[in-house]
Amino acid sequence: MRTADAIVEILKREGVSTLFCFPTTSLIENAVAAGIRPIICRQERVGVDMADGFARVTNGKPPGIFMMQYGPGSENAFPGIATTFSDSVPVLFLPLAHARDQSQVFPTFRSSRTYASVTKQVEEIVVPHATTDAMRRAFNALKNGRPGPVMVEVPRDIVDLDAGNDAESYRPIGPTISAPNTRDVDEAAKLLLAASHPMILAGQGVLYAEASDELTELANLLQAPVMTTVDGKSAFPEDHPLALGSGGNTFSGPGRFFLHTKTDLIFGIGCGFTKHPLTTPALPPNVPIIHATNDPRDLHKSYQTEVALLGDAKLVLISLIAAVKDRLGSKRLNRSPAAELAAEREAWLARWHVKLNSSETPMTPYRVMSEFMRVVDPAEAIVTHDSGSPRDQLLPFYRATRPRGYLGWGKSHQLGTGLGLIIGAKVAAPNKFCVNFMGDAAFGMTGLDLETAVRAGIPSLTIVLNNSTMAIEIPHMKLSHEKHKARDLGGKYADLAKDLGAWSERVADPGDVANAILRAKRATEDGQTALLEFMTSAETEFSHRNGGAT
Repeated sequence: MRTADAIVEILKREGVSTLFCFPTTSLIENAVAAGIRPIICRQERVGVDMADGFARVTNGKPPGIFMMQYGPGSENAFPGIATTFSDSVPVLFLPLAHARDQSQVFPTFRSSRTYASVTKQVEEIVVPHATTDAMRRAFNALKNGRPGPVMVEVPRDIVDLDAGNDAESYRPIGPTISAPNTRDVDEAAKLLLAASHPMILAGQGVLYAEASDELTELANLLQAPVMTTVDGKSAFPEDHPLALGSGGNTFSGPGRFFLHTKTDLIFGIGCGFTKHPLTTPALPPNVPIIHATNDPRDLHKSYQTEVALLGDAKLVLISLIAAVKDRLGSKRLNRSPAAELAAEREAWLARWHVKLNSSETPMTPYRVMSEFMRVVDPAEAIVTHDSGSPRDQLLPFYRATRPRGYLGWGKSHQLGTGLGLIIGAKVAAPNKFCVNFMGDAAFGMTGLDLETAVRAGIPSLTIVLNNSTMAIEIPHMKLSHEKHKARDLGGKYADLAKDLGAWSERVADPGDVANAILRAKRATEDGQTALLEFMTSAETEFSHRNGGAT
């Protein structure tokens, strides 16, 4: 069996049926010959984002796959791969490499050397007979421990060489998970029951462990409110009375209230407690922390920890539920904060009522998001944001009710990432209404890959909030804008989308927002890729940004 055939055989045995890619690599032809569907992107960075969105929605079952050529192809993929690394997404990268007699020569680009800093594991197949072993190690890394991107570099001079027959006996790798220490679990249960106002901070480890039901059960048992990190948004149903929404650069009203004025114990589950202002809330000082993670590098990393629980999020939660029930016996806790949180939410939304329902023109982006939430059932949708203002405006207000009904991200946050994510999400979940909110600057980065969705028959919806400027830069670019209009951007993106083959509309009337969204939804249900361009104001207000009081 040739090296290329061995790689493809292993991919098929691991359940891979879709390949995100950009030529030239002969592996594409081999994959198609074996029955795997290729989705050819317009640029490698966006193709990686597609594999990323696919892997998030499938929870890595199977992981996303991306193939590209050596040199320029590998170089252009770097931003996407950096995002998968920062957000711990299980994607397998299979770059073609220069021939082995050239790969060491200056200044040849070598993926396995350059990408070591943004991959969980990286390996070059140095001899054909090592192919099966290298692929087995790659899938083991993808499926065990903290998720993350894995790279296997394939030199172009070995793809047609004999790799032996080991691939014919390859068996798919299964996940191996571990439970936490029972003494640590009992100590955590004791602290959670002794606290007056405990809260839970849930990260995307809960999503990957498929442990949302267990998280909800523990929250109900403890009567502990739940906040998520941005990456973990949708791990807990946000229509639940104990939901605090996501925390990071922006907060919901009840989220900021409980985190900054009430809680006396924080239980982090499936999160790293990484001090990153965009995606993880800064914790108040002197509040004790219980931390559960499957990655020992996270423990004691950023905060003093009272109890550390090392294990799979689902097994941690199952163990904690049992320990709490054992300590409670027939008693039930009488400390529900639900009524107080409901009052905080009502007061917060009242403060934002004008913006969420504004009829001003150009329309505020909050009106667009409010109308979207009014007419779209979150249980039927997968929604994501782009970087900058759309992220910070949407996250506090959108209520995700199903796991992976929202794809949150942001630690490594290139403009334009949301487009690829939502295309990949739609491939993974064809029956969901898949929608990406992005600004005009973001669309300018990656918008031509809308044609990829059209060409490949992927009916997702992109909503462009077009304010014709970089609003988030208003306080930072005063002189340059005054002298050179440096913040201003321009374009008629609905016209561009139509020229690329998509269904599209440009909407300036805030009274038509809801109907436009429903028209776009029907277009996607008819199999059309869609784009809505809303003409919006340069909105610069955010909900409780960085813990502030707005």
